[in-house]
Amino acid sequence: MRIEILEGDITTRPVEAIVNAANSSLLGGGGVDGAIHRAAGPDLLEACREIRVTLLPGGLPVGGAVVTPGFKLPSRWVIHTVGPNRHAGETDPALLRSCFRESLRAADSLGAQSIAFPAISAGVYGWEAGEVAKAALEAMDNFAAETPSSPLELVEFVLFSTATADAFRSVFG
Repeated sequence: MRIEILEGDITTRPVEAIVNAANSSLLGGGGVDGAIHRAAGPDLLEACREIRVTLLPGGLPVGGAVVTPGFKLPSRWVIHTVGPNRHAGETDPALLRSCFRESLRAADSLGAQSIAFPAISAGVYGWEAGEVAKAALEAMDNFAAETPSSPLELVEFVLFSTATADAFRSVFG
């Protein structure tokens, strides 16, 4: 798998799947979640509402992942995951690793060759970018070892700030 660390807007990436740092309601929010919902258009919210009615009436649990179409996005799919909120006492790095692992598994099950991640749980959820990068790297290493025949060829980390991108570059070296 090739790994690229970029600064920019994840909603513009020409990859097969982008990962949404969603909240458990799946009904939109701020930050990356809000940007993805705005860029994808109202059909994304409708698809998320349908998932809530049918598959996840209690919401998406922390560390889980679920897929919707990308609608107006350049990406074919959106993989929604809920990161742990450190401010709410969700401090176990295993929850953060699970977000990356389950998103990679979802992409693999779709046959996706490329995926873009934001810095899940960094920022308002209180995790430092370096911790997020370490969790992502561990999850990727484990995924690669467990799934050597995965079609995934490209993993992008599309980050909003230079400081976050620098933290990821430091960890991924």
